[in-house]
Amino acid sequence: MFTDGEITKIFRALSFAADKHRRQRRKDSEQTPYINHPIKVVETLWSQGGVHELDVILACILHDTVEDTDASLAEIERVFGRAVSTLVAEVTDDKSLPKPERKRLQVERAPQLSHGAKLIRLADKAWNVYDVAYAPPAHWPFERRVEYLTWTERVVAGLRGCNSSLEDFYDAALRDAKIRLATDAQRA
Repeated sequence: MFTDGEITKIFRALSFAADKHRRQRRKDSEQTPYINHPIKVVETLWSQGGVHELDVILACILHDTVEDTDASLAEIERVFGRAVSTLVAEVTDDKSLPKPERKRLQVERAPQLSHGAKLIRLADKAWNVYDVAYAPPAHWPFERRVEYLTWTERVVAGLRGCNSSLEDFYDAALRDAKIRLATDAQRA
């Protein structure tokens, strides 16, 4: 399916993302290496969503590098090309804005994203929902976890229609997360 050169680009993106995220950990109690997240998201894009477009795969691997590391869109464009940097830009929040504004903009902009960006955002939200349920940030109270799930539903509403398999994957993750949170609430 992919040529040797295309596979080399995928490995280059994995290496780039691993290097950029090398000192980062997820906020869960186990401090999971951050790179695990983009790897899970891209694997889901590939296996659950059947997405095999090279630029989308590359952008998915790199989707958090500009937002969460010292990587720049210019660097992404120089190394991986304009199409990849454009996709990464679409799914990158402007960290100079307050968090409520960034969240509002994700909801507002979701329907206008390109098809490839919608796919990345959908797979990313599915894994974030899973993590909030099963490996939540250690400092997040129950209410914040519930609010996060509700917010993802609003974002995903604007992504619907882009890939039914990924939407089903998100829906299943959300159902499981709600069950897990309800169980957690009963234990408390």
